[in-house]
Amino acid sequence: MLIIGIAGGTGCGKTTVVNQILNELPEGEVGVISQDSYYKDTTHLPFEEREKINFDHPRSIDFELLETHLKALRNNSPIYQPVYSFVKHNRTGDTILTHPRKVMIVEGILILTNPELRKIFDIKIFVHADTDERLIRRLKRDISERGRDLNEVLTRYKTTLKPMHDQFIEPMKEYADIIIPNNKYNTVAIDIVKTIINNRL
Repeated sequence: MLIIGIAGGTGCGKTTVVNQILNELPEGEVGVISQDSYYKDTTHLPFEEREKINFDHPRSIDFELLETHLKALRNNSPIYQPVYSFVKHNRTGDTILTHPRKVMIVEGILILTNPELRKIFDIKIFVHADTDERLIRRLKRDISERGRDLNEVLTRYKTTLKPMHDQFIEPMKEYADIIIPNNKYNTVAIDIVKTIINNRL
């Protein structure tokens, strides 16, 4: 099994890169795990407290569970991924049965901040995008998909997202094997990733 970590700031286009890789490989050989599924369980907190959590800090992620799940998959055991709700700021209680695949892609803004996870990844990719571009994408997504309003998103960006990006996410480029500039469709980088995957397989 090949485990690939794909990181980068919020709205940088990680999902686009993941989909480009999926399109280049045989169907059924690739599985995807999102870091967002592994936000810590906050059932013990009232909704008002959950709203205040800094979800862009590594502390918000249940890295131990993610690590356990990746090791189980590598040992050919299926896992039950948690399901997370951005509206309720909590896990829903549902799970998704996930089977091992030849290639497992793990994507998320903070996945390279954890040294144990970095050891598990066979290939580490960092997707880079212009700051303005990332903010625009984040605005569109949070308003249309997550029920936020404009002021809420902008306030969170200034007070949390940008400082956390500068402190935790941008420095993780240092650990990446490949940095993909994703301001436009980058076919060369995807071809390189595809070639590496095929060679490893």
